[in-house]
Amino acid sequence: MENFGIGDVELFGPMQEWPTGRLFAAASRMSGPVVWRIIEKHGISPAGFFLLRLLIVEDGLRPGEAARRLRVTPATITSVVDTLERNGHVRRERSHRDRRGVMLRITDAGRQLLAEKSRPIGRDLGRLYNVVDDADEEAVRRFLLNLIERFENYPHEEEAEGDGT
Repeated sequence: MENFGIGDVELFGPMQEWPTGRLFAAASRMSGPVVWRIIEKHGISPAGFFLLRLLIVEDGLRPGEAARRLRVTPATITSVVDTLERNGHVRRERSHRDRRGVMLRITDAGRQLLAEKSRPIGRDLGRLYNVVDDADEEAVRRFLLNLIERFENYPHEEEAEGDGT
């Protein structure tokens, strides 16, 4: 059995009896690597795929902003952009407002790559995530939306340090 990065899960008893939060945490920990393998199977790096998807919606982001939105390090973005640029999918462009700044721009080849890969990747991801019965969907959706809201409103570390707890 997978240990979900928390050691011997046998100590928690049968998985069917785990609290919902623990089940969600286990599923979340497992989802990332599986999603990445699905995307890689289609011949594109997951980080590259997600960066292209970000740029298709908001072209002209600074690398640091792209890193922040994708929740990766600036070094990761640099490496991903190097590869995408070498393959003709992205280009770096000087900012018109601040000549020192660099903006990331998706190219026509990048748009074409994303158009080719998005549907089959989406189909495979749909197969993975399409596990909720229609009768349960409203409750699952409500749970996830409430959880996301709690995550968004949870204090940042620096805010929590000053609260005396």
